[in-house]
Amino acid sequence: MDIEELFDYCMSIPGAEATTPFDDVTIVMKVMGKMFALIPTDNERFSVTLKCDPEKAILLRESYECVESAYHMNKTYWNTIFLDGDLPDSEIKVCIDNSVEEVIKKLPKKLQREYYGTFK
Repeated sequence: MDIEELFDYCMSIPGAEATTPFDDVTIVMKVMGKMFALIPTDNERFSVTLKCDPEKAILLRESYECVESAYHMNKTYWNTIFLDGDLPDSEIKVCIDNSVEEVIKKLPKKLQREYYGTFK
């Protein structure tokens, strides 16, 4: 998966928006105003940082060399995945979808219903 395919997939998530709150080179993907992906575009090696269930986060780190705990993020919940690594593109997409689910399930029930009522 290249950076453009990653961005396009993230934008295909219902309700997704791309923001740049930190600088011009770091894209923060959000749903319902909450971050589900962080995409730095100025690194030599492209990556995406995604929210993850804590048990799955550890399993992914143990199973794939290209998955690491996220720098400057809560390492219990956030993984960085290098796009040129050993995690198949289809699994990267599953991780993106799971990140969105993790974000939505932390929202108040009213906002969860609103999201799923609008986009599912």
